[in-house]
Amino acid sequence: MTAIVDYGVGNLFSLRSSLEALGDAPRITADPAEILQADRVILPGVGAFADAAEKLRATGLDLVVKDAAAAGRPLLGICLGMQLLFEKSMEYGEHSGLGLLAGTVRPIREILTEAGADPEEQLKIPQMGWNALRFRRESPLMKYLREGEYVYFVHSYAATGCEDSLIADTEYGASLTACVGKGNVMGCQFHPEKSGQTGLRILQAFCEMERE
Repeated sequence: MTAIVDYGVGNLFSLRSSLEALGDAPRITADPAEILQADRVILPGVGAFADAAEKLRATGLDLVVKDAAAAGRPLLGICLGMQLLFEKSMEYGEHSGLGLLAGTVRPIREILTEAGADPEEQLKIPQMGWNALRFRRESPLMKYLREGEYVYFVHSYAATGCEDSLIADTEYGASLTACVGKGNVMGCQFHPEKSGQTGLRILQAFCEMERE
């Protein structure tokens, strides 16, 4: 069973439907016991980092997610859920994340400027739409994919300083972190549940993972 952490932030039902289509038995839950007994855990999220982090802490689910990770259960953060896995975010101030992965979440516009992106390209922020994955190292999460397959992004911030966990990036005027993983802790900046068959294959690979 896969536990989808319900802390008031995230597109939970399309994610549940995707997992059910793969034959999994997902549960949308805020029950600590249920999350800690699950085979796998998904941390979803959309919206603002500070608000999401506060909701996690207010419910005590931040500690539950950390305990699940410490117990070796496969943990997948999606979109904002992935960003929460890192040490901190610079979204409208500095805010602490779960610290499960090394790195800092920063504005895409800032990343583009530092990379010397051509302002004439007038890239829209947020990055919204389909973009190709570029593999940086092997990962069981990507075992059913070929490099260059497209997934669906919606984000204005991206993880930086996460070279030790980087699985895949995408090109959007600069290299932007797309997928990370270290041990049993993984994250997708894009939405696999909105990425058609490619996204389903990523979720299938996750559902096949076992506790470390």
